[in-house]
Amino acid sequence: MNYNAIGTRENIKIIDEIKTQGLHVEVIEYQTLKGLTNTRMAQTMYFMTRQNIKVRQVVLHCTNNSFKIEPGAMSYFQGNLEMVSGVTAGNVLGRAISGALTGEKMAQPEYKGTGMLVSEPSFKHFYLVELENNQEVIVDKGMFYAAQGSVNIRPIMQKSVSSALFGGEGLFQISLTGPGIIVLEHIVPMEEVNIIELNNDVLKVDGSFAILRMGNLNFTVERSAKTLLGSAVSGEGLVNVFRGTGIVWLAPTIKVYDALAVSSFGALPNMNTSNNKVK
Repeated sequence: MNYNAIGTRENIKIIDEIKTQGLHVEVIEYQTLKGLTNTRMAQTMYFMTRQNIKVRQVVLHCTNNSFKIEPGAMSYFQGNLEMVSGVTAGNVLGRAISGALTGEKMAQPEYKGTGMLVSEPSFKHFYLVELENNQEVIVDKGMFYAAQGSVNIRPIMQKSVSSALFGGEGLFQISLTGPGIIVLEHIVPMEEVNIIELNNDVLKVDGSFAILRMGNLNFTVERSAKTLLGSAVSGEGLVNVFRGTGIVWLAPTIKVYDALAVSSFGALPNMNTSNNKVK
């Protein structure tokens, strides 16, 4: 069987991919689900497809290399791949504490060798990013999905009390340091992500919709105006502030999706679980 057979069928398209030495990652998308037999289900799926709510999967082609993936995200794998849990008697407590603090699973299984792994189907969107050597990005909780084995994954603590208490990101976030490919998962499609480049500049964001930032940027939470009265009058209160030189990814439409999700008609189906190179 050819490892590249997925995505060659008319109904399944490769919508994004990224390659590096030893690892080729694809995002495939089912254009429609053709197995529906219930008219009500078919009607729902019609409107879902019109709104780009489609089933997607990540396909990782590994050649004498390795990658880590979120626990439970694997659908099937083929070839000479060996899976190791990443949890040992010596690190189980530390990983359990780390997982509890960051909201991530206790450990990411790592696959080594040559073969192909296909992830579980998901309605969410996947971002493919290649990190350069020693390049660090910090991502929002729950975004990490997979990474090349050369990528260092670790929880980090917010540097200031204000950012931890009022930034909306919690006390810990996930740091990913290259080199290598990372796969991120989010409800917002890449087309709606605003990539802001800072050059010794300041970015102030009203809300916690900054989903990725480069590790060298300084992140704090501050008043929107210089005085308490000014902040109160402006109606903005506290804002998330990013300083320095680097890149921040903003997903402003996440506020809209959050509002729709709590409405009686806006909840997305309960289903588990763009080649962008960070400059």
